[in-house]
Amino acid sequence: MSKPFTSRDRIQRMFEHREADRVPIVDLPWDSTIARWRREGLPANADWAEYLDVDCVRLILPDNSPRFPERVIEATSEYRIYTTRWGATRKDWYDRSGALGYLDYAVKDRASWAKAKERMQPSRERIPWGYLASEYPRWRRRGDWVMGVLWFGFEVIYSHMVGTPFFIAMVEDPEWVLDMVNTMLDTSIALLDMVWEAGYHFDGVMWYNDMGFKGTQFMSVSMYRELFKPADRRAAEWAHARGLPVYYHSCGNLGPLVAELVDVGIDMLNPLEVKAGMDPLALKARYGDRLGFHGGLDVRLFDEPERMWAEMERIIPVMKEGGGYIIGTDHSVPDSVSFGLYREFVRRAKELGRYG
Repeated sequence: MSKPFTSRDRIQRMFEHREADRVPIVDLPWDSTIARWRREGLPANADWAEYLDVDCVRLILPDNSPRFPERVIEATSEYRIYTTRWGATRKDWYDRSGALGYLDYAVKDRASWAKAKERMQPSRERIPWGYLASEYPRWRRRGDWVMGVLWFGFEVIYSHMVGTPFFIAMVEDPEWVLDMVNTMLDTSIALLDMVWEAGYHFDGVMWYNDMGFKGTQFMSVSMYRELFKPADRRAAEWAHARGLPVYYHSCGNLGPLVAELVDVGIDMLNPLEVKAGMDPLALKARYGDRLGFHGGLDVRLFDEPERMWAEMERIIPVMKEGGGYIIGTDHSVPDSVSFGLYREFVRRAKELGRYG
């Protein structure tokens, strides 16, 4: 009798454009969604993915931030306002998830960036060694897919560290933009090198870089090529030199930037945000021989489950052909989705995603 497939087996085959026992299922419920599911039957201490027997992806993300002081400014029964290690001031509501509530940033210009840059030297204490020692052996015993995470680029800089001034700098001060992007990438690579050399090997490399919104992109192709593509290519080449596939998360409508990512050497794209204008079947038809895909199921359809089931029947059989696909929603699972509804989604995904 053949050995059962693990998450690692399935996902590796998808990157290789080979079929497995079934298509992997990987999703991202909000924290408030998990809280709801616990009220509806998910055991208190259970890992939701393990409990539902879907595929487990584990992330190794060292801290390449400036390590600004973290402090709580205000806390009420409904929210808290606090500063982050990236120098941002955030407001988080306890009973909801979704869009990040950034209020202010410490890094606003070249001078404040210079102070932050001084604080971003790679060092071993930036790596969660205790967590890795505790969890990594269990991940490997289970056969989970382990991803090393790089933290750099357009989206994480404007969202987590600089805010609106970053957009202005993209036009008026591109050298500053390049310095931020490359500093973050250099530090992130140095930290993952330390992780790897310590024996905590990962199966793939990923980074987040949301470059689109509804219907279009945050930048032109020429601006992407000037400011962000060289770093994306360097990160991909670093991963490929270790024999590791590259997974790229970019929300919104990427349009012509997809071709740029293929040229960079990206191996799999997520989340194929349908509500922003992405078409997973068109992407599969055009790039399926060179690019894998994860997502592409319009999360809004959970409001009318029969439409979701019909969409799964339309999308999954085509996307799974020849491997190269991971089933998931087109971003994340909101807290409007009940535990019972998502369990039915998983059941149908396993059925439609079966090979052979």
